Amino acid sequence: MDEIIPLFPTPFMRVPGALPPPLVVALAAHFSGMAVQDNNSSAKLSHTRMLKPADSPLLVDVAGLVTPKIGEFGALLFGERMGWSIKEMWVNVLDHGGHQAMHNHANSFCSGVIYLTPTHESARTVFMKSPGGHDFSFKNDHDGVATSAYNAEKWVSPDPSPGDMVLFPSYLMHAVPPNAGDRRISLAFNAIPARLESWGYTVRFSG
Repeated sequence: MDEIIPLFPTPFMRVPGALPPPLVVALAAHFSGMAVQDNNSSAKLSHTRMLKPADSPLLVDVAGLVTPKIGEFGALLFGERMGWSIKEMWVNVLDHGGHQAMHNHANSFCSGVIYLTPTHESARTVFMKSPGGHDFSFKNDHDGVATSAYNAEKWVSPDPSPGDMVLFPSYLMHAVPPNAGDRRISLAFNAIPARLESWGYTVRFSG
């Protein structure tokens, strides 16, 4: 019997209700006013400075709830349960008409987004294949093409509710299209494992 085998899939974890509603409300209220740093991709997108869990009791609570999930996700990435720590956290405020350009997260292995407010369907996070090199490329792209996981160039994440979290490898390219709805507030973070070991050679990381 013929068989299609999905070689080397990219893991993506969606955790509905990762944070309880009172914590979600408190995070949005406390940090939205601190999101005063401009983002060069859009005049209607701003964010806080880079934060660590120890900077706020609210972030300590977030870290306590999400770090076990990062451990589960990390086992998919590296084949082993190990200690993980959140390296940095920041809150994004995306007003009506704002967008986030395509990007990934450097100097980390696992990244995540926690949605703190309702998200308009236009501003769902979009994940994309990494762009290719500078060589010529050919595509089969027309109305008759059936898009699948094997030929798609982007994937639009499901509608999130406040408190939902997504985790993904930090190298995965992603963006937020223009927001046609109300203000969208999210908490993003990067995480690193305690160490990586390969046949006696060990690299240790500290958050």
